[in-house]
Amino acid sequence: MPEHQKILIVDDETDLCEILQFNLESEGYKIETVHSGEEALKKQLESFDLIILDVMMGGMSGFRAANIIRKEKKLTIPIIFLTAKGNENDILTGFNVGGDDYISKPFSIKEVIARIKAILKRGVNADTDIDHINFKDLRANLKKMEISVAGKVIDLTRKEFEILVLLLKNMGNYLNRDEILSRIWDEDVIVTERNVDVNIARLRKKIGVYGQNIKGKSGYGYCFKE
Repeated sequence: MPEHQKILIVDDETDLCEILQFNLESEGYKIETVHSGEEALKKQLESFDLIILDVMMGGMSGFRAANIIRKEKKLTIPIIFLTAKGNENDILTGFNVGGDDYISKPFSIKEVIARIKAILKRGVNADTDIDHINFKDLRANLKKMEISVAGKVIDLTRKEFEILVLLLKNMGNYLNRDEILSRIWDEDVIVTERNVDVNIARLRKKIGVYGQNIKGKSGYGYCFKE
């Protein structure tokens, strides 16, 4: 239940922290806030179920704080990045330092709550560590940006890789086409929902037997299911 789940919000915008805290506490979560990466690292982080971490802060960046949490403290607590940036390199940097998801500012509270719920209830079907997401013998190496099946590396485009990682990180939850577009493609790039369908179709073929795990549902979008 949410009331037993603790979330740490790390953002140097006090007003934003207060808004998030009010709304998430209304959902039943226990919330603590700090305003820098340095403050966050002084917390007993292992006591939290999830960290919401702003990327651009005065002093230590969110990426640097996440890297310390993952590499030095060896903690696997889910991390959702808040970022005013949404370009491809920033997204990949977030994944590479151990982020589980990212939300671009400005955002809706409903979106934040939905992402939190998805992150906190996922994980029962996938084996994750700092650099990998594994589902049976399907393996996503986030550091090398490689997908392999039964030890054989699959030749994917960058977008196909990002879509598969996104679906794996949200395993069991449908993502609609607009959401996939906004999280994979830059805002200044003109693409349509058809681009998502085409990439999904190619991805299904390339990952062999696991193609059947990518489910499509009219009105809901796409989902990776066991």
